[in-house]
Amino acid sequence: MKKLIFTLLLASSLIVNAQEEEKKFTLSGSIDTYFRGNISGGNYDTAPGSSFANQPGFALGMINVIAGYEGEKVGFVADMVYGPRGVDAVFGSPVGSSQIVNQLYAYWNVSEKVTLTMGNFNTFLGYEVISPTANFNYSTSYLFSYGPFSHTGIKADIALGEDTSLMLAVMNPTDATEFNPNGSYAFGAQLGFYGQYLNVLVDPAFFEIDYTGGFDVSNSFFLGINAAYLSGSDDGPGFYGAALYPQIATSDSFKIGLRTEYFIEDGDFGAIGTGVADSSVFATTLTGNYSIGSLTIIPELRLDSTSEAAFVGDKALSSFALAAVYSF
Repeated sequence: MKKLIFTLLLASSLIVNAQEEEKKFTLSGSIDTYFRGNISGGNYDTAPGSSFANQPGFALGMINVIAGYEGEKVGFVADMVYGPRGVDAVFGSPVGSSQIVNQLYAYWNVSEKVTLTMGNFNTFLGYEVISPTANFNYSTSYLFSYGPFSHTGIKADIALGEDTSLMLAVMNPTDATEFNPNGSYAFGAQLGFYGQYLNVLVDPAFFEIDYTGGFDVSNSFFLGINAAYLSGSDDGPGFYGAALYPQIATSDSFKIGLRTEYFIEDGDFGAIGTGVADSSVFATTLTGNYSIGSLTIIPELRLDSTSEAAFVGDKALSSFALAAVYSF
């Protein structure tokens, strides 16, 4: 009888330990695909000058697989991407084997208030991110597209209070995601205060300051805000602009939102596509989010209007997109 009881207790202990181990390891991710077409302006393959969602007809986004281990003190995240959106996201990777690595870092919870992270992590600047599951709009803003995508280095996240935080980082030059190519370093800082974030990035090639935040105006109405200014070193090109993200939830499964953005190239940065220095663009994007379980259907109307001709002789481009994003 004692032997049977001991065997049952041992088996129970193994099951509990196995369950605890399963909770520490996670596997998640997403896939996305879309259709995009122009309503007016430019040729059929003309697209806005922002990143992602810019191919004509039926097109592919990416598959994103994120493996993570969360221990009491230490853990890691391995975030892999594959597909056209993934290629655009890791454009700065010169090593072929690393062109599927979106994030790869380990962390140490030094105390309840301090966490150290080392490796490659997505940028702390801006309102939008690489993963389509974390953005309301499917297409991206110019502010996101011009700003850094990822950094490689070490950072310290410090909880100053219940709703205040500080992040300090030392990193490779921006977009040098595998190694440091020239021995110079970038420095980053973020001050968080009740859901509002002031970000600073001092890179060997530029200086950028960014504000990202938002407010719950009501239970169903949210207003997101992003503003940034980047100044190139030695009077190099830069940019500045601002965007608003009002979003309304009409039901548990449907939300509608508007992104309005005014963006200016300071100098000849070149990505808007005008080929003219000091160009500007005003972009308005109306987006719906309809959720069916883990699948989100995203219809989107977008109008880009530039100060100089940017769309095959036109100053304006209106386009439509329909995306399907599945998260797991």
